[in-house]
Amino acid sequence: MILEFIEAVITHNFLLRALLTAILIGIAAGIIGTFVILRGLSLMGDAIGHAVLPGVAMSIQLGVDPVIGATIIGLIASSIIGYVVDKSALKKDTVIGVVFTSFFAVGIVWISQIPTRVHVHSILFGNMLTVTPDRLVTLSWMTSGLIILVVLFYKELLLTTFDETMAQVSGMKTKIIHYAFLFVLTLVIVLSLQITGAILIVAMIITPAASAFLLTNRLHFMIILASLLGVISAICGIFISFTFDISSGSSIVVVAAAIFIVAFLFAPKGILFRVYKTKRLLD
Repeated sequence: MILEFIEAVITHNFLLRALLTAILIGIAAGIIGTFVILRGLSLMGDAIGHAVLPGVAMSIQLGVDPVIGATIIGLIASSIIGYVVDKSALKKDTVIGVVFTSFFAVGIVWISQIPTRVHVHSILFGNMLTVTPDRLVTLSWMTSGLIILVVLFYKELLLTTFDETMAQVSGMKTKIIHYAFLFVLTLVIVLSLQITGAILIVAMIITPAASAFLLTNRLHFMIILASLLGVISAICGIFISFTFDISSGSSIVVVAAAIFIVAFLFAPKGILFRVYKTKRLLD
């Protein structure tokens, strides 16, 4: 089966594009996911992943690139969440739950009313057949830009992630950094929709990073490891999707979840290692 898959990748351009796109998404998701879980923004990522759906519907209706509408709506949703949290007594998780479910419902209703060849299932769960050469180029630029940004602003990201008060005292514009981070997160989510879909993209961002968190205590190692696990999940997921004719997004996330289970059990921070360490201390 592996040889057949390799031959198919070489022979069929659409499969090669899907594989390259999945690899780029794995890298980008690993990088951004590291900071998402360390900043405690996992639920915010989920909110953006669901909230962009009305933007996709709007773009389809207007005949423009879905990235444009989805990015705009994603930023609007995150801004609304921030505004309501600041102006009300509601907790952040409550506001996020209200906003993302509302936006998601509006998107489903909107798309269902538009006569289009774009199937709702492919938007929700991804479809590797829809990846175009232009989208691959765009994703390549985005991933390269993300790597450059992390290298250039590593110090700022490190300080605002682990000690926001110290960052403010040091004169860093923490609010600007926060919203810039949400913009990049939105862009990664939007450009990943074609492979993983709106529902599963957050799992692709969170799961490899969570596995990396269990395997290392150093931020730069965590970023590299999360990206590597994202790439492994992407390649294996595309292989499973091709072999068994199932959703590419679902396959990728299942592989990422399997890796997380192994890390959860056997990593230095994993449950079995802690049980073993406790037993050694008791003995």
